[in-house]
Amino acid sequence: MFEIEGFILAGGASSRMGRDKARLRLGGATFVARIAEALHTITPQVRLVSARPDSAELNLPIVPDLFRECGALGGLHAALKVCRASWAAVVSCDLPFVTGDLLNRLATLAAPEHEAVAPLQADGRVQPLCALYSRTACLARAEELLQAGELRPRVLLQQVRTRFVLPAELDDLSNSDLLFLNINTPADFARAQEIIKQRLESRSLIH
Repeated sequence: MFEIEGFILAGGASSRMGRDKARLRLGGATFVARIAEALHTITPQVRLVSARPDSAELNLPIVPDLFRECGALGGLHAALKVCRASWAAVVSCDLPFVTGDLLNRLATLAAPEHEAVAPLQADGRVQPLCALYSRTACLARAEELLQAGELRPRVLLQQVRTRFVLPAELDDLSNSDLLFLNINTPADFARAQEIIKQRLESRSLIH
């Protein structure tokens, strides 16, 4: 397996949620803590990409955005800029059901001929914020896109040699239906809490 560093993107304004998503709790742990635990199954080094002044309270080393107000691609660029491993595993803080099994599966699919590894969701859309990026190949391209005003991470995946991972390649993972459940609104959060409750009651533990 290639050397990997982990990064959690937590720089968003959380405007639809109305409060900092990184600090929301599921199963007794914050979103950031849940994702950090998953990342620690593939790397000992996990950092938080955030420009929020209170991010230090989340107990992870902080990486500031270099391209401010540039959304997720700006955060991805910041991660790649400081990464010293050959690969960066990048996960958004609003994906609290990401697991170590998922990240290990993505890591096993990274190969010399690939410059990124990204899963496709069940709806066919690529998920660029739970993906692996080759630092050498992706850093310069991300910087070029940002300088051109392009802020969509999926465009980066389209412009490098990406290994897209089909849903069928992840179906055997525990709770595969939840892996990319994105929590953006209070309604999303309420749904996630209900899912945790139901699966705990049925002894299918999420965390």
